[in-house]
Amino acid sequence: MTLVKKLLDWLALRSVEPGLAQAQYRQLQRQIPLLYALLSVNAVAVAFTHHGTAPVWMTFWIPGLLVAVSAIRLLMWLRSPSALVTDMEALRHLRRTTILGAVISLAYICWSLKIGEYGNEHQQAHVAIFIAITVIGCIFCLMHLPQAAFTVTAIVTLPYLAYYVSPDDAVFTAVGLNILLVTLVMIRVLLNSFDGFSKLIRTQIETERLNKEITKLAHTDMLTGLPNRRLFFSEADASIGRCRREGRPLALGVIDLDRFKAANDTFGHLFGDQLLEAVGARLTEVFEGHGLVARLGGDEFGFILEAEESVVADLAARACQRLAEPFLLEEVRVSIGASCGIASIRDIPGSSRALYDGADYALYKSKSERRGFATLYSPEHERSIRSERAIEAALQVADLQNEMTVHLQPIASLNGDAVCAFEALARWTSPQLGSVRPDIFIPLAERTGIMHRLTLTLLEKALTTLKHVPGETRLSFNLSAHDITCTETIVAITSLVTTSGIDPSRLVLELTETAVVRDFTAAQASIRLLRALGIKIALDDFGTGQSSLSYLRRLPIDLVKIDRSFVAGAEEPKGRDLLCAIVAFCKSMGMKCVAEGVETASQLHLLRSIGCDEYQGYLLAKPMPIDELMLWEDSRVQPQWLSRSA
Repeated sequence: MTLVKKLLDWLALRSVEPGLAQAQYRQLQRQIPLLYALLSVNAVAVAFTHHGTAPVWMTFWIPGLLVAVSAIRLLMWLRSPSALVTDMEALRHLRRTTILGAVISLAYICWSLKIGEYGNEHQQAHVAIFIAITVIGCIFCLMHLPQAAFTVTAIVTLPYLAYYVSPDDAVFTAVGLNILLVTLVMIRVLLNSFDGFSKLIRTQIETERLNKEITKLAHTDMLTGLPNRRLFFSEADASIGRCRREGRPLALGVIDLDRFKAANDTFGHLFGDQLLEAVGARLTEVFEGHGLVARLGGDEFGFILEAEESVVADLAARACQRLAEPFLLEEVRVSIGASCGIASIRDIPGSSRALYDGADYALYKSKSERRGFATLYSPEHERSIRSERAIEAALQVADLQNEMTVHLQPIASLNGDAVCAFEALARWTSPQLGSVRPDIFIPLAERTGIMHRLTLTLLEKALTTLKHVPGETRLSFNLSAHDITCTETIVAITSLVTTSGIDPSRLVLELTETAVVRDFTAAQASIRLLRALGIKIALDDFGTGQSSLSYLRRLPIDLVKIDRSFVAGAEEPKGRDLLCAIVAFCKSMGMKCVAEGVETASQLHLLRSIGCDEYQGYLLAKPMPIDELMLWEDSRVQPQWLSRSA
């Protein structure tokens, strides 16, 4: 019973592997029409040789019906879909072919054996040849469907042997046995061939599966499971081209996490990886069903949406809002947030790279002006980009020694109003562009890789001006994020200070929290090296960066510069309380505090009342060249230089 069941299951194609049925179907599309053509031609030939011998219904009507059915099936196979069908559809075709093959072959063998009764020996030999050719043709044409080939062969061969093999006719008996032997050999060859065909198809299927997995791995970010940068730009180019042709809207967005590095440095890289996974999950949740979201690298993500700008802006805002919600990982609660830049094909021509550049610029605007929100690229941004490119080109060829100057802004003590320090501020006058603001050319200098040369040029000029300042007045000089993490720059600074003849204790190097966060370990090592030389360190723009209190505890900071926003906000009660708290904290840490951006007498009075040490701002003086500064100092109501230790 088990053998019979296996045979029936095999004949019913119940164990055909996925993908194999499709390959069999494609091969049969090429071969079965030839089988029906062969049967039709041979049937007409047999009917013709028996015309006048057999009745008309045996030589015309029955073969005509058989040829008509064969022609219909031939046309159906020729018109069958050449596109890839599913496994189930292919199986239905194969089973239908097996059943119809059995029925049609049964009809042909019954007709051929019956018509053979009316002929002479030559006509009977023709029928025998017809049956033999039919068997051979079926085996060859159905070799990719052995179930049908086996069924048809059995239906044709067994009745033929029963009819022709007789002890009374040795010739037909020999012919029948010869055909049986050839048929058995051909069936064995067919099975061997199909076994090789099956193995080949399995190998191809496995190869395709592996190729798909490799392709997926090559286009997937392993950490988040999102598409990676390569797939993102490939899909973006395809979508942009399609949407431009069809006149449909499309926008590309770039999302950058705002405080990820601080969390990564504080809690470790493993925690950072888990945080990125959680970010990817939230972004997938927001953009699911709307478009493609991918991880572009680091803490940067991107998305492509085929929608109007208003819809894209709403989704981007929702993504920023969702990422601003706290994450709870391993019982650690952390908040990061994100900013987003968006560019649409309506505003920017070109490929995905051009669209990405526009979105990246809009992201830069978000981070500098609307942190935590999404900014849509506009034609005004295009003008800004062109302006920046012109500035960047001029900066690349600038004669730093002749075009860069240093202006000094006084810093005064709140106890006596005596000038105790100056902050050196960079100024650039380009022969082509005229005066360019520091907040524009400093970031460009970092981006273009000339920050090292620019810093050393400006510091050398600042140290030269300090030689003209009497007493022990300090000089504050700003270092960029690139400077404090670049060993080459730090070594060059120490060498420059040592050879300048200036007492290192008169130099204060100002760092922003962003500069420290960029690479805390490298920044910490640089700070310790500078302080070992005697240089003082100030934390600039205190309160506007990340984890300020944490870094104040971990770094050897001498001064804290309170950002102007806290001074301006002190007009309100809550702002006044916050400013008092900052000053009190600095006092408790044993650090001097300098208030920036003091512009009114009421602000000055408040700073004195809460115990702030020093201040600077337009109320005292604007930044000036050294010559103007000397005249300003001489013209003060109470001109004096503070000759005390800083």
